[in-house]
Amino acid sequence: MIRQVTVREYARLTTSVVESPSLDRATVTKSAFDYLCRLAGQFRAGGAQLLEVEGSQWLRLDNFVGIVETPCGTTLEILPKHHDADDCEESARMLLVRMIETALELPVRRAGSADLTLFRAPLSEWVRSQFLLALEHLVKRGMKSDFVRVEEEQRNLRGQLDMVRQLRQLPERGHYFHTRHDVYSLDFPENRLIKAALAVVASSTRNAANWRLSHELLHVLADVPASRMHAQDFKVWRGGRLMAHYAPILPWCQLVLGQRQPLAVQGTWHGISMLFPMEKLFERFVEASVRRLLPVSARLKRQAKERYLCQHNGAGFFRLEPDLLIEHGGERTVLDAKWKRLNASARIKKYGIAQSDFYQLFAYGHQYIAAEQEHKELVLIYPKTAAFDAPLPPFSFAPGMTLWVLPFELGAKVNEERLIVAPEMRLAQVVANAKRIDDRAST
Repeated sequence: MIRQVTVREYARLTTSVVESPSLDRATVTKSAFDYLCRLAGQFRAGGAQLLEVEGSQWLRLDNFVGIVETPCGTTLEILPKHHDADDCEESARMLLVRMIETALELPVRRAGSADLTLFRAPLSEWVRSQFLLALEHLVKRGMKSDFVRVEEEQRNLRGQLDMVRQLRQLPERGHYFHTRHDVYSLDFPENRLIKAALAVVASSTRNAANWRLSHELLHVLADVPASRMHAQDFKVWRGGRLMAHYAPILPWCQLVLGQRQPLAVQGTWHGISMLFPMEKLFERFVEASVRRLLPVSARLKRQAKERYLCQHNGAGFFRLEPDLLIEHGGERTVLDAKWKRLNASARIKKYGIAQSDFYQLFAYGHQYIAAEQEHKELVLIYPKTAAFDAPLPPFSFAPGMTLWVLPFELGAKVNEERLIVAPEMRLAQVVANAKRIDDRAST
């Protein structure tokens, strides 16, 4: 039985009947429940926490988002928890789609206004749809064929006679010829991988439009064998000018075949399953937005790895890796993104900020920012919510080092996301200068 279950981060799942199912509580089948428990064991062995088991009837998900397709036919879709209300399924799905596009730098093809309806379908159908649109575009442009050397034994002479093998031919098979010839064929690694991904999509899609298009494309690629060694074929995927029109479909093949996720679901079941740590998605989303704000003269580094917390026996000990490091005008600004909701009115509870986050930024500031730098700014970035919609008053680290806690507007549409900066920050002046330069260039 095929079943779609949509929840969000930290939701609780059970095999019992839930009276009022929501994005935070849902029912799954016993087989899906057991599969998730086994999957959690695989994640735990790899050092990641997928979920917590609460008794024999409840599971509590962690901060992973994405899709898991179980062998019993259940599709579990896990969305970001960026609103308090339960009626945010479509907006959460749209946000997750944009975050995945940004994090993986996916070349998304838009099919017009009808494309918006895909957000009402599961995330897995969006992946399938984007793969099919990319493949349809590739087929219209023309799939690349190549000459393939064929060596065979046949009754008729075709191509070049292999004299060495022919002289070794047994007398009773003297009427056969060992030949070599080239065949103009679609059978090479790129097309084999596309056929393998198309077979996965065609056999697993539950959307009528995707099913129809996938089977039409299967007829077009009927002569292409499917890849049986995905990892090896991906290694020899060719680039360059002659294969440039294949570049847009590569990341979608990797997604469908489970070769590109930060945490792909491995095992004997090969549906479209992919999970992403929400913290990492948010970090990449913030990075893309900040990069657009900065002037060309500024340099933005992700996960800088040049400093250590201390030295031990002449070597660095405990490497410090801030999420983002901005270098502009000879000065540095350290930024760190945290996927956690704050409450600006809960000062007595430290606004919900973890003390460890302040310790972390304190260490980053003393190691990455020079003591003689005039403006020493550290930035903690959290998602904007109704309870946290403006920068908090600055926190002072001695000597002369300031920590800012800023909200990040996730935005309802593409390119509407933005970092909300306090006017008195040096970072605000850098962004304002970049905007003035852009305005002059546009006029």
